[in-house]
Amino acid sequence: MTADVKERRRRSPLDALARDLAATGGPGSVTFTEWPFRVQVELRVARDGDLGGLEDVLGLALPERVGAFAVAGERQASCLGPRWWLVTDVPEPDVRLECALAGELRASGGEDVSAVDVSAQRTTIDVAGPHARDVLAHGCSLDLHPREFAPGRCAQTMLAKAQVVLQQLDDVPTYRLAVRASFADYLGRWLLDAATEYVR
Repeated sequence: MTADVKERRRRSPLDALARDLAATGGPGSVTFTEWPFRVQVELRVARDGDLGGLEDVLGLALPERVGAFAVAGERQASCLGPRWWLVTDVPEPDVRLECALAGELRASGGEDVSAVDVSAQRTTIDVAGPHARDVLAHGCSLDLHPREFAPGRCAQTMLAKAQVVLQQLDDVPTYRLAVRASFADYLGRWLLDAATEYVR
């Protein structure tokens, strides 16, 4: 089976809601954008493991403060816990059993490193606009006020009973949600409902 055929058979977890999500809101209220099939690697490093080789592979410095993330182009590394990161990037051009990045990280770090491809586990949704924070506040217990949660911050949290990795990308504000594929349709419908009062 060729890569082109495999690509045509891939369906985003939010495929059924794509039209509704794209049509909702606008720059003056809130918008939703799914970024499906992004490369996602969970990276764990032993306490005394060296980060230098890994950072060379990634092209960015791994943040060691839990709740921070670093960016280099489209590649991001979110620190979810001590010596534990979720690394994300644009989809790879070829569909394969494991993304190339996971293998490169393991080769660089040796026995001190665990790098697992979890790309199929989650999809990614950007929630952006002046009312993005208001929409998320309907179902998230985190304090998203800019004093507490600003660009460059990330957290694992619950949103409307779905576990997500939440990042704030900028001051628009734009929030990026990584949600498990099995909860994506539920969360997408919840977001559409929560945005109703802000859509003009």
